Amino acid sequence: MAASVEVAGIEHAYGSVPVIRGLSFALAAGRIGCLLGPSGCGKTTVLRCLAGFEPVRAGTVAFSGRRVSAPGALVAPEARGVGMVVQDYALFPHLDVERNVGFGLSRRSAAERDARVRDMLALVGLAHAARAYPHELSGGQQQRVALARALAPAPELLLLDEPFSNLDVALRERLSVEVRAILKESGTTAILVTHDQREAFALADEIGIMRDGAIEQWASAYDVYHRPRTRFVADFIGQGVFVRGVVDGGARVLTELGELDAPLAPDARDGDALDVLLRPDDIIHDDASPWRARVESKTFRGADFLYTLALASGTRVLAVVPSHHDHALGESIGIRPQIEHVVAFPASALDDAG
Repeated sequence: MAASVEVAGIEHAYGSVPVIRGLSFALAAGRIGCLLGPSGCGKTTVLRCLAGFEPVRAGTVAFSGRRVSAPGALVAPEARGVGMVVQDYALFPHLDVERNVGFGLSRRSAAERDARVRDMLALVGLAHAARAYPHELSGGQQQRVALARALAPAPELLLLDEPFSNLDVALRERLSVEVRAILKESGTTAILVTHDQREAFALADEIGIMRDGAIEQWASAYDVYHRPRTRFVADFIGQGVFVRGVVDGGARVLTELGELDAPLAPDARDGDALDVLLRPDDIIHDDASPWRARVESKTFRGADFLYTLALASGTRVLAVVPSHHDHALGESIGIRPQIEHVVAFPASALDDAG
């Protein structure tokens, strides 16, 4: 049965260097979570603490209410009901696919083991490759074998550590979608560690944005993109720029692109300076608009262009524009804001964020 995961205030350090600082999150059984953040933020160390490879100095880790980690108390990795998929697949080169998948099933009868292997290979779409060896498979197929091997013992929790980092971008995106479908079909609770936002968005139900050993926000992909709680999350997720605004009339912010309705802090006062987040999809190309911007650069992406545009003040914004609108560098075009979720932070946060 899939496990719920509860992580409460865990801390960890290597020697005198703190790596995890009071980190907490909860994940319901059957859900897929993701720890997303830049290199060095501590996300892999969290995964190792969940697996039981590292102790915690403070806090607790519990699976389905069973405490598996606490200061001075550590349930061994093999007793946790945890499976793991790592970035280099760790397949046995001398074993064929069938025996790789069945490697962790030695305590079952031969009939049970064979049936489970067949089920797992069917689940990952590799029934036809049972007799192949790892070197005869593509990178994507090897990753699916590693996933089947990890799922074969029916772990309560599956941990995935940068599982697609060795694959090219197109395959990485496709496999993210495929792996999510496999995990959902098997009902497995899983936690992914990655620095790739596209993987996180494609695979996870909930995402924890990590910074310096702590989680800044734990929410759905939609919310961390459209409703970031901190300046760091807003900067890290997606593309966007900040434009200066001023509180005007309580719940409105006056910007170079007009007035915007915004959820403001209770203590916000008229005249307070804010930085307003603008995503590329917040800026609409509109020749009839009174606001003009100069095309500074553009990136052709097939169905659309990503334009970098300079406003009259020199402030730069990004805009996604359908590719049949092919404007020249230096050209002035009409734009207007169309923002469903206005996100703003105190202007002083710009300096604090670094």
